[in-house]
Order: sequence, then structure tokens, then C-alpha cells
Amino acid sequence: MASVAPASSDNCLTRNDWICGKYYSSRAGDLTDALVQHVGIVVVSVLLGLAVAVPLALLARRYRKLEGVIVGTTTALYTIPSLALFSLLVPVTGLGVTTVVIGLGLYSLTILVRNILEGLRAVPADVRESALGMGYAARRMLWRVEVPLALPAIMAGLRVATVSTVALTTVGAILDYGGLGDLLVDGTRTNFKAQVLATSVLCVLLAVVLDLLLVGLQRLLTPWTRTEAAR
Repeated sequence: MASVAPASSDNCLTRNDWICGKYYSSRAGDLTDALVQHVGIVVVSVLLGLAVAVPLALLARRYRKLEGVIVGTTTALYTIPSLALFSLLVPVTGLGVTTVVIGLGLYSLTILVRNILEGLRAVPADVRESALGMGYAARRMLWRVEVPLALPAIMAGLRVATVSTVALTTVGAILDYGGLGDLLVDGTRTNFKAQVLATSVLCVLLAVVLDLLLVGLQRLLTPWTRTEAAR
């Protein structure tokens, strides 16, 4: 990991300034690698969480007796400290990125399962009746009618889960797979101010950019919401 590098001349690195152009130019490769790893972990973790959350939400909606168990379990997972959760996973998944991805995916279930359920339940009953009257089978009605109408709520949950995962990914530094978190922890340990500031700002910017991308995706997938807003 990088630490404050000695230099013969008096510059922002030797002064350990918070804002240091020399740091950005000399450590651009480290920052880029950490950012790419961070984005990869976030994307894979959220997609994993979504892949698990969808069937869980469908089970909870179909079998009301399971709803309390599913929602309660996913909520309880979020209360487990990340260090403890990673420690529980390590004997099974090992000391690597797999543990980080699975742990973050489990954390995202709390938000995703609830929002998918709420979105599906918000579909008007008369819309379902109309679809049934047109001969839609249950599976076809789910994917062609209910899921599209539930997309605003689902996308809202996906946005929250993604932004939350950007922050939680830094915890993966305890396993050396924390993306920007690795540099952030190292900078904090060595009091490397420029590195702490740069990685913190990049984490915030990453969260904002991913959120905006998801907003754009939502607008693309739900064009009817733009039409209603324009009225």
C-alpha cells in the first residue's frame, strides 16, 4: 500500500497537504485500479442481491406465512456488523473477494426484498383483473404487467442498495478487497491526507454517478411515468 513518499524538495507531498496535485499525478494508477475494483465489487454484489431478492419477494407474496420469515431474516442480516458477517463467511468462502461480494449481496437484500414486495402490491387490482380477462396466465401477467408497473419502486430500492453498497464496499479492506477502501484505510493509518481526501471524494462521486445512471435507466424503462409527469 502507498504511504507518504519522501522527497528532497519542499512540495505538497512532503508537507502532507490535503490537496496535492503531485499525489494525483504520481498515484493515478493506484487510484484507477482501486476505483475499477470498487465498481466491480459494487455491481456484482448488487446484481447478486437482486437475483436472490426477486425469488424471495415472489415467495413472500405468494405464501403469506413465509413473508414474516423472509422479511425478518433479510432485515436481521443488515443488523450484523460487517466484520462479524465476513468472519462467518470466511470458513466457507475463504479470504477473498467472494466473501466480500456475498456479504454485500446479503446486506442489499434488506432493501431490495421490501421494495420489490411493495412495488408488486401497489399494482392496482383492476389492472390484474383486466390482464386475467385478456387471457394472461399468472407468469405472463407477472413479467408483462406487474413487474413493469412495479419498476419505479424496484428501481428506488435498487438505487438505495447501490449507494449503500458503495459505502459498505470500503469495509472489504479488512480482506484486502475494499476497492477505494484499501487506499482509504492505508491513508488513515499513515496519516496520508491527500490519499484520504482523494479516496473519500471518489467514493462520494461514484455513489452519485451510479445513482444518476440508475435514474436514467429507470426513465428509459418506464417512459409512461414521464408522460404522466408532463401532464
